[in-house]
Amino acid sequence: MSKIPTPGFTGSPLVRIDIERDNLPYFEAACADPQAKLLKLDGLAPVLDAEGRLVWTGLAEADPEADLALLGLLDERPCFVSLSKIPPGRDQRGATISGAAAMTEPGAPAIYAAARSLVDWHDRHRFCANCGRPTKVARSGWARFCLKDEGGCGTEHYPRTDPVVIMLAEHEDHVLVGRNINMPPRFFSALAGFLEVGESIEDAVARELFEEAGVIVTEVRYLASQPWPIPSQLMIGCIAKVRDKTVRLDEKELAEAIWVDRDQVRAALAGEPDALFNMRFPLAIAHTLLTAWANGA
Repeated sequence: MSKIPTPGFTGSPLVRIDIERDNLPYFEAACADPQAKLLKLDGLAPVLDAEGRLVWTGLAEADPEADLALLGLLDERPCFVSLSKIPPGRDQRGATISGAAAMTEPGAPAIYAAARSLVDWHDRHRFCANCGRPTKVARSGWARFCLKDEGGCGTEHYPRTDPVVIMLAEHEDHVLVGRNINMPPRFFSALAGFLEVGESIEDAVARELFEEAGVIVTEVRYLASQPWPIPSQLMIGCIAKVRDKTVRLDEKELAEAIWVDRDQVRAALAGEPDALFNMRFPLAIAHTLLTAWANGA
């Protein structure tokens, strides 16, 4: 058995068929295919049936005012999502997390992650960042172009993902977990932060651990990665050996941080009532990192 479990939101069964995205006749044929499926969303939140499965409908139920994005093929059937506008001020983070946790089909969270991130990106990039003109959906829903023949500047825009390092500081068979200032008591996780321009993964891990907890990194090893669809990030999971256990918290970020051993981590992962801390979301890569470390990775 692998010491590193498969991270959540990975393992999509979709065939993304990037090679056909610029092929308009292919896209039109996929839209006309009577077997084509449309992923049903409630804004950005997933819609599940009573058994925890993603709900797919026919394209006839698509928003008539929205463009379609071709997610890919599933069992050789074209799968779409509607690029509908999202009501402003509607925070669906909680619905995303609870919905993904309730999914029962293998690969379903990964399909949903791609769809959610794509819909969210289109909703936030309807105007060109270069000239301010409206953009048009292109490449079967995987780009937006600012068209010169419509008065635009010709810039092409593609969905982006933001890299984030997430890591466990390790020293003498203990790892450091922290509680964000916005989290309730006992809810601890791995520390994390965005990778900045001009940084390597190793540099970002060392900087974030020093900034948030004051620990000095001596070695960084990569474990696994995960797409995180809130809104679109790539979580890069690492374990970093540090010089000592001296902690100096950034109190603007963390309410507290604690060193825990493997037995304490196992108790938290098992949800034992007397565990020192709580790991609330198994699909999060922090859960993957802690599980891997508890298994000796």
